[in-house]
This record gives sequence, C-alpha cells and structure tokens, in this order.
Amino acid sequence: MSGLTTFLRAWRDEAIQKHNLESAAYVGDKLLNISNSTADALALARIHFEAGTYNRALSLITRPDLVSSSSGRYLAAYCHIKQNRHEDALDILGEKSPAHLITTTDSARRKLQAVAVTNGGKQNGKGKRLERADRSEERDFVDRGDVKYEAGMCYLRGLCYAKQNAFDSAKECYKDAVRIDVQCFEAFDQLMRNSLMSPGEEWAFLESLNFDSIQTSDGDSDTQSEAADFVRNLYTTRLSKYSRTADFTLALDTLSTHYHLASNPDILLARADLLSSSSRFAPALQLTSAILSQDPYNFTCLPLHLALLYQLQHTTALFALSHDLADTHPLEPTTWLAVGTYYLATSRIPEARSYFSKASLMNPHFGPAWIGFAHTFAAEGESDQAIAAYSTAARLFQGTHLPQMFLGMQEIALDNLGVAREYLTAAYGLCKTDPGLINELGVCAYKEGEVGEAVRCFELGLSIAEANGAEGGQYREVRLNLAHALRRSGRFEEALVQFDEVIRLGLKDAAVFAAKGLVLLELEQAFEATVCLHEGLAISPQDPVGSTLLDRALALLESEGVLGGADEEAIDVRVGERVAELKKRGGGRRRRVRRDSSEGMDLDGGNERRLPP
Repeated sequence: MSGLTTFLRAWRDEAIQKHNLESAAYVGDKLLNISNSTADALALARIHFEAGTYNRALSLITRPDLVSSSSGRYLAAYCHIKQNRHEDALDILGEKSPAHLITTTDSARRKLQAVAVTNGGKQNGKGKRLERADRSEERDFVDRGDVKYEAGMCYLRGLCYAKQNAFDSAKECYKDAVRIDVQCFEAFDQLMRNSLMSPGEEWAFLESLNFDSIQTSDGDSDTQSEAADFVRNLYTTRLSKYSRTADFTLALDTLSTHYHLASNPDILLARADLLSSSSRFAPALQLTSAILSQDPYNFTCLPLHLALLYQLQHTTALFALSHDLADTHPLEPTTWLAVGTYYLATSRIPEARSYFSKASLMNPHFGPAWIGFAHTFAAEGESDQAIAAYSTAARLFQGTHLPQMFLGMQEIALDNLGVAREYLTAAYGLCKTDPGLINELGVCAYKEGEVGEAVRCFELGLSIAEANGAEGGQYREVRLNLAHALRRSGRFEEALVQFDEVIRLGLKDAAVFAAKGLVLLELEQAFEATVCLHEGLAISPQDPVGSTLLDRALALLESEGVLGGADEEAIDVRVGERVAELKKRGGGRRRRVRRDSSEGMDLDGGNERRLPP
C-alpha cells in the first residue's frame, strides 16, 4: 500500500502544479480513503479551498485530528472569512492573540511576566520572591510550523475586525501577527497599505521587530543574518515617506545595489512614492510609467499613477488607461477609481462622483475612492457632504494626514476656524513636512488675524518645498499667500518681491496684478501701479478691484508728470535758466535760434518741441 499512496500523492501534486484542481480533488479523495492520514485530509481541504468550494473544505476540517490543530483552525477560519461569516471565524480564532509567542528586539520593551522563584531567605514572611522572566522564551517549546499558523490566525483575526470596522482592534492583531512571525508579510502589508499607524508609530514598530528570529533552511548563521538584513530593508521601503527619509533612501540604495533590485517594481514604486511626497511629480510619474510598462495591471502601483496623472493634468493618458482597465478588469475597484479620476480631471463632477461611489461600494475600505468621492463634493462647494466623506476616509486611514487636512480645508471654507485648526493640528501631528498642510495652517492663521504666524507658516512651507527639490511653479499659491501676508503686515518691499516672483512663475491673474498694484500704491509708486493695474484689467476688464485701484492711481498721477516729480523739476529749472540766458542776449527780443544740440530742444517758431506734460 505504501507504494500506491506514494504514487497517488505524486499524481495529486502533479495535478495541483498544473492547476487542475478537479483532478487533484478526485485523486486526493481516493488517497484519503486509503491512507486516512491527517496530512492527506488537510491537503484535500486545501484543494477545495483553492477551488472555492469552502463548505467541502470545512466538512473535512471537522475531523478531530484537524479541528484541534493550528493548521486546521487557520484553514477553517479562512473558509468562513471567504464566505463573509466573520463571527463564525472569530469563534474559531478567539479574540485574544497568543502573547507568549510574541518576540521583540532587545532594544524594545520585552514581554515579561511574574514567576515564582524559591528564595533561600524569607522576605515579608514568604519563602518565595517574584522575578520577571521573558515570556517569549516559551515559544522555544512550540513547533515552528504552529508559530507561523498562530501568526496567520492573528492576521485573520485582524481581517475580521476590519470588516466589522473595529480598526483599532484590527491594527493590534496585525501587529501581533508580525511580532510572532516577522515573515507574516500579509499582516505587515495591511498595516502599511491602509495607513493604520502614524509615521512615527511605523518606525517604532519596525524597530521593535525581532528580525534575528528569521531562520533559513541551511541553518547557517551568516545566511540568516543576511536574510534578516534583507527583510528589514524590504520592510523599511514600505514605511511612510514623510519621516526619516535618509534611512528610507539608505534602504532603497542597499536593495538596489547590493541585492540588484534597482529595476524591481516594488523598489521603483517606493522611489516614486518618495518623489511624490516631495512634490516632484514629473520624475515620480516617469517611475510609475516604467513599472506599468513592465506590468500594465500592477494594481499596487495604479492608485499612485492615477494621482500623478491627475496632478499633472495628463487627461489623455487618464482617458486611455481608464478605457483599458474598464475593458480588461471591470471587477476591480481601481478600474472605476481611474474612470472617476478622469472625469474629475475634466470637471465632469456628477460622472466622477458616480464612479468613485461605485469603487467604494465594491471595496468599502478603499481609501482613494473615498477621497475622490469627497473631492467631488468639495469641487461643487457642498461642504457638508464633503466633510462626511472625508471623515470616512479619516476613519479608514488613521495613519495618514491627508483626510484630516482636507477636513480642515473644508472648515476653513465654512469659516469654522476653531474646528479647522483642530483638524489641521491633528494632521500636523501625523506629518510635519507637507508644504500643503503647512500652507493651510498659514491660511487659518491669516483668517484668524495672526498675520505674523501666517508669514512664518508660508515661509516654512516654501523652505520645505525648496529643500525637497520641488519645482517652483507647484507652490506658487503658497508664495502668493506669503505675498498677501507680507502686505497685510506692512512689509511692502518684501511683498512686492514675492508678487513679482509669483507672476514670473506664470500665475497671471487679475487679482494678483490688483494686489501688486495696491502694494505699489502703498509705496507711492503711482506710475508703476498704473502700469501694473492696466495689465490686470487687460486680463479681466470688468475686475472691480482693479478698476477702483486704477482710478486711485490716475488721481495721484494728475499732480505728477510722466517722468516723476524730481525729474520734471530739474527740467523746469534748466528750461528757466535757458530762457533767462536767451532773453539776456537778445534784450528781451524774440529771435529765431538754431537747435542747440547740448540742450536737445528748440524754443522757437515752427520747430518748437513740446515738453512732456
């Protein structure tokens, strides 16, 4: 019989490798009847799971030898999750993680427990004393395969809590899964993909992980050390790009050079994300385009690629990509995110809203769809609906500052400055290096009358953008806000410099010229103000502010010449002296004189040249 069972196992495994699951199930069923072994029962249950026949898999797992094992409980719970029966899954998984299996680094806070230790002397009348021992040592007595399944069950427990919108509980379960088994990447991916931790929490969590617990098949210490460093660098590239960029860049460079992963899509995506967070959108788009040229349907890369196309207003590329995705992947939420982004970029707001809504219905935890859905309400000035949608995104993505920032922007639009400051301060606590967020803090301060604080915020935002290497035109609105704040604070010369820079960067708007004209009037430069205001009115002839300021400038010019007061006075003096000299020579009799080249004028007859008025 042993020869037959060996033959059947090889046949079953061959069918699995060829993805012929029906054949594998057929052979596996016969093998189980012959061998009646736990391993063959579990293998057949896994075949049914892969085939999507979850109830058949569950019927096999009810065997006493399977239902009590970690692998059997894991598979049974996963079957329930696939059928959206999350309460049944939690009944199998339990509600608490196996804390005795958690291991951390020596630098992190160790998981300790009190144990009784016999003491030779008595203390407080007792023959025992309490010491603290490392609970993680208990995992040494647990089979390594069971440890991995226990970590997997923590991950499944987190999925159940996430489906029930208990995101704090889900986050703790995911963290426990990675602490138990640092190779449980699916749990780590959920933490990073859904931004469940702030940037600071992410780095602290990474440093608490015990990468030295990684074991390789050959057991070689050097190989295990290299594997630990490799996994640590991989995980580092998934962290937030808004803090410790030097460490992040070092991990990317190590993976690119030492491990030859420079062209790997995930490494390229991490670099693109870093560039995007630094507002260098064009280079980031080049990297995402390179990824999609290798893998056109890389759905991990597509949300960032869509955001970059929208930011750079590449509507033609958005149109082509949306049509391609709609034809090939109509069941993917990212497809309808792309369609909604195209309509939003072309200002077709109702259509954009319907497709963002469709994407969020297909995946209620798809944060980009909720952000886009909220943007459509903000674009139409529907602040209440926008706030509701942004609040949902903030609940889903607790570790990113963007929903909080957008909520603050909506409250500013409603003049709820106190509430706006609370949202913006909360966002600033999550990210202190986003120029856009710091600009909104400056806007809030400006509207509250704190002009000095507003100037500091705008200057800080511009300095961060310049340090990031962002193009000047991307933050010209921040510079314009700085110019207005400087004008309000009476620093007119500095404000004039900023207005000139804004216009040089291409923001030629009637309101900008009107504000610059006002600054010139404050500096008593009426002629320059007149020229500036004429430029603004050429753009918008009906601008009431520009027209009013132009009337004021022209009124000031009535008492001045075109050349300015000082120049005209000098010319008047020179003309008077010349007339007196001519009268003296001619005894008061007018006579025709030749043009004096040194004076540049003729004072007589038909060749008389008028002075400038």
